Amino acid sequence: MNFYDQIQKEMKELEDSALLVNIRTLESPQGSWINVGGKKVLNLCSNNYLGLANHPRLKEAAVKAIQQWGVGPGAVRTIAGTMKIHEELEQRLADFKKVEATLVVQSGFNANQAVIPAITNENDAIFSDELNHASIIDGIRLSKVKRYIWEHKNLRSLEEQLIKASNENFRRKLIITDGVFSMDGDIAPLPGIVNLAKKYDALVMVDDAHGEGVLGENGRGVADHFKLSNEIDIEIGTLSKAFGVVGGFIAGRKILIDYLKQKARPFLFSSSLSPAETAAALEATKILSESNELVNKLWQNAHYFQDVIKKMGYNIGETETPITPVMIYDEKKTRDFSAKLYEEGIFASAIVYPTVPRGKARIRVMISATHSKEDLDFALSKFEKIGKDLNII
Repeated sequence: MNFYDQIQKEMKELEDSALLVNIRTLESPQGSWINVGGKKVLNLCSNNYLGLANHPRLKEAAVKAIQQWGVGPGAVRTIAGTMKIHEELEQRLADFKKVEATLVVQSGFNANQAVIPAITNENDAIFSDELNHASIIDGIRLSKVKRYIWEHKNLRSLEEQLIKASNENFRRKLIITDGVFSMDGDIAPLPGIVNLAKKYDALVMVDDAHGEGVLGENGRGVADHFKLSNEIDIEIGTLSKAFGVVGGFIAGRKILIDYLKQKARPFLFSSSLSPAETAAALEATKILSESNELVNKLWQNAHYFQDVIKKMGYNIGETETPITPVMIYDEKKTRDFSAKLYEEGIFASAIVYPTVPRGKARIRVMISATHSKEDLDFALSKFEKIGKDLNII
């Protein structure tokens, strides 16, 4: 069997197992309602938490940046690709995050790959929550570090791993966790993690992709939410979710950022954001700094939707954020549920293995500040109808 026959066979196996991803194409800008496949549908699966992806101020900033700076940086940051607008964004993000400095890279995924291999080697140990994002897992794989996996959010398990590692003579120890876990919507127990880090002389790194723009004062993130901004050594943020653009950043002490400029491979060997993306992200940061209005609206919508759907009889797990996992469990039934939602005018993707463990399939509802109460009531009525039709509630 040749290569193409082999992968065709694997694709058929995915399809037969209801695990084949159906990628739909948007035919309109991001928003509460979008056009998909020639049909207008309510958008319940975007990470556009605050509705900034199509915000007039961001679009205007992007257009002006193109007129002033062109469409591309033209080189990697270390040669001839660092523009003044890149440094303006990094300074604005540092002020927003209440840290000494930030470094902007191409994505949140790349931010983890920029940091982990740069600051760890075979003489170090990393302690990783078992449900950490794939970008953290890949970043760890790229280093030669000794890895210790601890049970999800279980501080006793983390301490057991730290004790186990104390018998080794490691140069440095690094605890890594997501701030908000993207599939379940639960929040890392940061105060306990910080206490254990102090006890066992470890650094703390938090990937706050789904906390930026959602938690904390004006959406400053999970560290601010717990009043621990001065206790976290490394924060990883993304500009492609609540900020509405694309890109990622590392936040922390200036000496760390200066070091990463010398060592982080995604920074050294790949061009950074375009001027338009940079300007849009800069404008998003300004909007968040100015007002908490969008963040408050996001949470009002989340509480309303979650309260009603739980009363219907759905299990939404242990979510503590606007991420709402509507648990269906069975992969095929989840696919059917998503298809029926689309027929009824709702765009909400099925989340199945390997994104989540087998038997934990769900419809992950992503609430936005742009949703009106009428939008949410429409969605809830369809979830009730389909849930009854499929004997789920």
